[in-house]
Formats: sequence, structure tokens, C-alpha cells
Amino acid sequence: MLKRLFKRKDIAAILEESGGSNGGLRRTLSVTNLVTLGIGAIVGTGIFVITGQAAADYAGPALTISFLISALGCLLAGLCYAEFAAMIPVSGSVYSYSYATIGELLAWFIGWDLILEYLFACSTVSVGWSGYVQNLLLGWGVALPHSITASTFDHTAEGWALTGSIINFPAMFIVAVVTAFLLGGIKQSAFANNIIVVIKVSVILLFIGFGLAHIDVGNWEPYIPENTGTFGSYGWSGVLRGAAAVFFSFLGFDAISTTAQETRNPQRDMPRGILISLIVCTVLYVAVTAVLTGIAHYTTLHVDAPIAYAIDTLGGKLSWLNPLIKLGAIAGISSVILVMMLGQSRIYYAIAKDGLLPPLFSKVNSKHGVPQNATIFAGIATGLVAGLFPLHVLSELVCIGTLMAFAIVCLSIVVLRKTQPQLKRPFKVPLVPFIPLLGAAVCILQMVSLPWNTWLRLIGWTALGFILYFGYGIRHSKLKD
Repeated sequence: MLKRLFKRKDIAAILEESGGSNGGLRRTLSVTNLVTLGIGAIVGTGIFVITGQAAADYAGPALTISFLISALGCLLAGLCYAEFAAMIPVSGSVYSYSYATIGELLAWFIGWDLILEYLFACSTVSVGWSGYVQNLLLGWGVALPHSITASTFDHTAEGWALTGSIINFPAMFIVAVVTAFLLGGIKQSAFANNIIVVIKVSVILLFIGFGLAHIDVGNWEPYIPENTGTFGSYGWSGVLRGAAAVFFSFLGFDAISTTAQETRNPQRDMPRGILISLIVCTVLYVAVTAVLTGIAHYTTLHVDAPIAYAIDTLGGKLSWLNPLIKLGAIAGISSVILVMMLGQSRIYYAIAKDGLLPPLFSKVNSKHGVPQNATIFAGIATGLVAGLFPLHVLSELVCIGTLMAFAIVCLSIVVLRKTQPQLKRPFKVPLVPFIPLLGAAVCILQMVSLPWNTWLRLIGWTALGFILYFGYGIRHSKLKD
């Protein structure tokens, strides 16, 4: 039984699976598409929403340091992802990599963890989209009723409570629109994402360029606010907690790896797409955070639309930029939802192809070349979670799930270098095992800084996953014989 749980999928079989008919998926993505998919997923709620909240609650102006810490962890993990994505160019991301290196049980565990990551990431971003849309409509004199614009539940120090709202309808609406769009095919989705990326990066550069002239350096003092006596509330512990919170902002390069089976030349283009998008987005995040906390004092930034709020504090000086920021944020956040939904559906598809989820999730639409049932299910699940739960609960769950996935990828590189050194590696992580182990350590350190209730939710999610595996997956796995 124990041997059965740790049976590994043969890498040669995986590579054969990615060739030939390719499971019905179509190889249409170029390296440019991969970079824009990465930027499309990375630059969104993290820059338009999470930056303000993390500065106000945890790190103050030193959130720039938090972003650099997170970026370091992501760069180290990104190198490991790049080696795997070039070596095993199939859908499924770290789930597929784990299946080939550490066996089925742990592959299921990380696959279930990836579902947590993408499901709650899509939901979090949808809630952020809802906040910006409401802010934009208010500027036009349109106020939507509370009963359809807030989550059904909230969680405070006292526990769970009803908010008085029926559902967050705008969040569910954007999920439905993106789902319908994804069903049209990967080429159409990538083209739309390219256009949106140009729009939102242009808006961000406008904010940075014009915002520089309005920075009050007094807002940066103290750069690292004194700790309040509570771990994670300012001080260096706050910088670390801020790094864990904004780690959510870098999810995009992970989503790139789920499209390996739809990339024209994955061995060459996957590493480029992952690393270039990471570097570009890190520069944008640090620059925006510096300008944001320079324009408005960090204590005032715990709002759903911090960049729009910062511009409002300047009065009429940059009032012309405000509607552009809001429209850019709405468009930009939409592209994040698109890429995350794309990644989520491919995870369902990859796991179902191995028999660990029902086969209906592995069926590909012959006309559009997309896993239709997996995409529809991802849309339904994401819409419900986005409508029911608040932003702060969703974002913390995403962070811990992502950090765990990244740590496992880093450790798997070390394992595979020892167990299968003969494998062809078009891209190699330098300085193994130092870089993978350092990447894992940075990720684990940030996980430790997250609150205990976040760990409890992860434990609950994991328990549900193991119930599904032992109740269904182990009996239907294609490796059971």
C-alpha cells in the first residue's frame, strides 16, 4: 500500500503524452504570449489593491522591502519552475512535476493545493475588481445597493458573521464573463490579454511618472514604522508579514507553467516567459509602492482602491488621471482573472487525465481546443467563492497555498537531480542545491509569518483533499495497476 501511494509517473510517458495529439490542446503560444500572460496575471489586484492594505496594516513605506523579499523567493522558485517547465512541458504545473519526482500521494496533495491557489486567487481578484467597479460607478453618481455588492460572510476576531449582503454580484459577474471568453479558445484569450496588458502597464507608468512630482518625502518617515508590540504589525516582523501578504501579487509566473502543453516551443520559451515577466513586474511593484506611500500616508491606505484614493488626496492636481487609473485597474484585474481561470482549468484537466478526478474534467472541446467542462466548473466554483467571502480571508489562503507549492517545486529540483541526473534539461537551475534550498527556505519563512487561523484553513482544505483522494482518486488512478 505504501509503495502504491508513492508510485511515480514515468517522465518518458509524460513527454510522449505532451506530443502527438497533445490531448486535443493546441500549441499556439509564443514567448511574447507567455510574457504577457505572466504580466497579465501578476499585475492586477496585487498592485491595485493589496499594496495599500499591506502598507497600512503591516509594513508602512517599507513595503518596498517586502516586495523585494517576495521577489527574491519568486525568482529562486521561478528558476526551479523554468527547469521543470522546459524539461516536462505539459499542463499541470507543479502537480505534473511532483508526480514524476515524489509520487502520486504527494502529487495529489500539491495538485489539491494548486486548486486552492487558483480558485481563491481568482476569487480574490474578482472581489478586487468589484471594489474598483463600485468606486468608478460612484464617481459617475451611481451607487449599487449594499445587498448585492458585499460578501455574504465576514471573519473578524470574534469569528464568522453575516454581513447583511445577499451576495457580491459584480464579483460573480466578471467571473461569468471571463469563463465565457475562455471557452472561445486559448488563442483568442491570449490576444485579448495582450491588449489588456498594454493598457494597464501604460496606466501604471502614467501613475508612476506623474506621481513622482507629488511625492511628500515626509510620508516615508519613519520608513520602517515602530512595531506595535504585536508580531507582524510594523517593524521588521511587519516587513516579513507584508512580504507574505504581497506574495499573492507574484502568482502569474506559476500560471504560465500551466500552459506548457499549449506553447509552440516550451523548452526554449517557458524559462524566458517566466523569468522576464517576474523581473518586469518586480520593478513595477516597487516603483508603484514607493510613489503610492509617498503621495498618501500609509496609515490611510487600507481601502479597496488605494491608487485611486491616493490620487483623490491630491485634489485637482491629477484628477484627469483618476478615471484612467480606475479603468486601467478594471481592465488589468480582468486579465488576472482570465489567466488565473485559465490556469485553474488546466489543473483540473491534468489531474483528471491521470484519473484522480472524474474523466469529464479531461474532455477537450474539439472546435476550440479547450477543456470545456473543467473551464465551466472553474467558473462556477470561483463565482460562488467570490460572491460569498471577503477579500482578506481569500488573499491569506492564496498566499499560504502558493508558498507551499513553490517550496515543493524547489525541493523537487534537488530530488530529481539526485534520482534522475541523466534527464535532458534544456534549462538548468544554477548552483544546485544552494538556490533551490534557499528558495524553499524563503518560502517557508514567509509561511511561518502568516497567522494561525490561515494555517487552520489550510489544514481543513488538506483534510478534504485527502478524503477525496482515498475516496475516489486512489481507486481510479491510471497508475493503480
